[in-house]
Amino acid sequence: MFLTIEDLKNSIYNYQIDQITDGDINITYQAIAAAEQEVRSYLAPNNKKTWSDGRLRYDVNAIFSATGNERNALILSHTATIAKYYIIELCNADIIHETAKERYDRAVNWFKDLAKGIINLDTLPTLANTPENDEETYPFLYGSREKFNHE
Repeated sequence: MFLTIEDLKNSIYNYQIDQITDGDINITYQAIAAAEQEVRSYLAPNNKKTWSDGRLRYDVNAIFSATGNERNALILSHTATIAKYYIIELCNADIIHETAKERYDRAVNWFKDLAKGIINLDTLPTLANTPENDEETYPFLYGSREKFNHE
């Protein structure tokens, strides 16, 4: 896993996780897995033509297969914030829910901006352009058909 339970301590205290999950570690792992999937969904390119507009295409598998100090600190921090939000959905044990929600929203908006190319991280691995992506694309064509003659 990219994010570990140990990494969550920068976002939520262990006693809070234990209170919320009632000591069930599987709930924590499920929240971590859901957070990672959500972050992947923001960073993964799709087949829409808009992804051919010159924005960086991040190598999501390389980002999430990194371990230890090789992990991007900002991606790790935002992923932990999202995992925390999934954990506290169960209850509000000594946590200010509004603050957690604001931080979750901020992390999600940051990932959306990263995916749109509004912001970029030069420390993230990117995908090389593949032959099908090297085609020059045009946003639209205009003109008219050839004149039709009845001869």
